[in-house]
Amino acid sequence: MPQYAVLIYAEDSAHAPDATAEDTASCDDHADELVAADAMVLAYALTPRAMATALRDGSTRSEPFVPDAPVVAGFYVIEADDLDAALAVARTNPVLREGGGVEVRPVHSGGMVERRG
Repeated sequence: MPQYAVLIYAEDSAHAPDATAEDTASCDDHADELVAADAMVLAYALTPRAMATALRDGSTRSEPFVPDAPVVAGFYVIEADDLDAALAVARTNPVLREGGGVEVRPVHSGGMVERRG
């Protein structure tokens, strides 16, 4: 089945090291719904923008790559029959009700890496 990456954009991530269950409840509930629907393949929540480090042109900066724009707060991969079905799943993301947005892209290739050794 085709896979689609859903990138979650927000002013910042709710997943700070000291985040409470209440802070992440809408994200966690959404993930639980996708797991129950057997749609989600994997998911990663990223830490807040203050914890980002950007590398560009030989320099290192303690900020997001694009400092004044929404950040990728997390992403997940879903399986869906086609783009329309993937968009229907993505439209249920709570960030859309909280002022953020999502971007849906077909996954070209990749997967979990098996470590040697």
